[in-house]
Amino acid sequence: MSKLISDLDSYRIQMKNTTEVTMFILLGFKDDFNVQTFLFLLFMAIYLFTLVGNLGLVLLVIVDSRLHNPMYYFLNVLSFLDACYSSVFTPKMIVSFLSQNKIISYLGCAAQMFLLVTFGTTECFLLAAMAYDRYIAIYNPLLYSVSMAPRVYVSLIIACYVGGFLHASVHTVATFSLSFCASNEIRHVFCDISPLLAISCSDTHTNQLLLFYFVGSIETVTILIVLISYGFILLAILRMHSEEGRRKVFSTCGSHLTGVSIYHGTILFMYVRPSSSYALDHDMIMSTFYSVLIPMLNPIIYSLRNKDVKEAMKRVFEKNGSVNKVYFSHC
Repeated sequence: MSKLISDLDSYRIQMKNTTEVTMFILLGFKDDFNVQTFLFLLFMAIYLFTLVGNLGLVLLVIVDSRLHNPMYYFLNVLSFLDACYSSVFTPKMIVSFLSQNKIISYLGCAAQMFLLVTFGTTECFLLAAMAYDRYIAIYNPLLYSVSMAPRVYVSLIIACYVGGFLHASVHTVATFSLSFCASNEIRHVFCDISPLLAISCSDTHTNQLLLFYFVGSIETVTILIVLISYGFILLAILRMHSEEGRRKVFSTCGSHLTGVSIYHGTILFMYVRPSSSYALDHDMIMSTFYSVLIPMLNPIIYSLRNKDVKEAMKRVFEKNGSVNKVYFSHC
């Protein structure tokens, strides 16, 4: 009888210790008012610049008929993805800097992680598709209109989104199938996979393997596509006799390679490494700035280094200027 009572007591204690959490606390950065105020102003400025830059680029491609070709449709989708990616977590992060409420619901955390992985993975595939598009345009320009017909580039864009959705589904289901009973405090500013695995009281070995192999496989395939595409592009450049043609190709491809290098370099550092090397505070800072800065940098990279985009911006400003001039002359 006493053994039965003892077993029941131990069972109650075990049940109490394994109570599932219904919300998480995003601890974020150092809880100092001056630091929080500075971060609020910094990330607010970055977020506004990100939205204006990316959505401005989307509108520019829509309104300028000279940019209506597959290359700029891909760039359009990239800018839209960056605006969405940044909007998933940045507004809540900004508010939390000046608020004591750092709570996010269980479902909210799952949705945030799902969207971040979806948009992040979609962008990874899209950068590979953009490299393939440049290869077709430069290596075999005579067949470009056929090889990159609407049904082809639309299918590629849809495939990028489907790949992102499936990848996010795997990690979201795997992560939120775990038990979170030891703690509900996430040492991060948003719900990322690694910080969630760190606070789970379940065995996360399978999740670590999924993270390593899935991200590693996606990175390997997409980087190979980029490298092979640019290998052929380099051969095509070496065959060019026109100095102007070479400059234009270098300008277009250089911006894409810069964006790809920054993006893949940070992903490889963040996710494709042994779990024993994770340092949550250090990784939080790295992943936050990578998640915030890359969406801000892409419009700069793809506009300042791209002659067609700069000319399109000039035409839009000149058109608006002439419209305003006519309007004020009538007034």
